[in-house]
Amino acid sequence: MGRGPSIEGRKNAEDAKRAKVFTKLIREITVATRAGVPDPSLNPRLRSAVDKALSANMPKDTIERAIKRGSGADGGASMEELRYEGYGPGGVALIIDCFTDNPTRTVADVRHALTKHGGNLGTSGSVSFQFSRLGELVFATGGDEAAEEKVLEAALDAGADDVVNENGESTVLCAPENFEAVQQALATAGLNAQHAGVGMRPNNRVPVPEEALEPLLDLLEKLDSLDDVSDVSHNALLPAEAAS
Repeated sequence: MGRGPSIEGRKNAEDAKRAKVFTKLIREITVATRAGVPDPSLNPRLRSAVDKALSANMPKDTIERAIKRGSGADGGASMEELRYEGYGPGGVALIIDCFTDNPTRTVADVRHALTKHGGNLGTSGSVSFQFSRLGELVFATGGDEAAEEKVLEAALDAGADDVVNENGESTVLCAPENFEAVQQALATAGLNAQHAGVGMRPNNRVPVPEEALEPLLDLLEKLDSLDDVSDVSHNALLPAEAAS
C-alpha cells in the first residue's frame, strides 16, 4: 500500500505556496507605495495592500521593507503595473493584472500560458468594456438567511450599492471611492470579510461549454501561479464546486 505525502513534504509545499503569496503581496505593496505616499494612513491603496498582507500573516518587518523599497529608499528595482486582456477556452474574457520589473518576461509568460491552454492575448480594450471596476467584500454566510440579512442591512447602511448572494457567500459591491468607508463600517458592525478589494467585475457571466471547463480551470491556475500576475478577472459562470 502506497504511503501518502510525508509531513515534511506537505510542509515544504505549504511553505512554497506561502512564499508565492508573499511575493505577490510584496509587489502590490511596492507599487501602491510608489503610486502614492509611503504612509498607509494617507494612502488608501497602500492601506488596503497592507491589510491583505497582515491577513496573510506576513511579518510586519517584511511589510516595512516592501514599503521602503516602494519609496525608493533602498534603490530597489522599478516595478510597473501592467494589464493584459485576452480570451480563454470557450471564449471566456480575461483581464490579467500584473506587477513586474521586467515587462518583456511578463508578456511572454502570459502569452505562453494563454496559448498553451487554448486562449489568446487580445489588444488593449478588447474585453475591458465587459467589466466594471468595483469594490468587493466577500462574506461567508453559508446560505443562512439571517446572516445574509445582517450583511445586507449593514452594507446598505454603509453606502454600498448592492449585495449578491451565491454559492454560500454574500458579496457586497460598492463604488471604488466608497470602498474604504464601506469596509470600515462593516468591520465596525462586527463583519469580517474573507476577501476584500477593488477589482474588475464582469457585467455578465457566460456559461462555459463542458469541453472547455477543464482547460479554462487549468489556465486560471497557471496564470495564478505566475509570480508577476497579481489578479485575474474573468466572466465565466463556473459550477459551484469549481468556483470554490
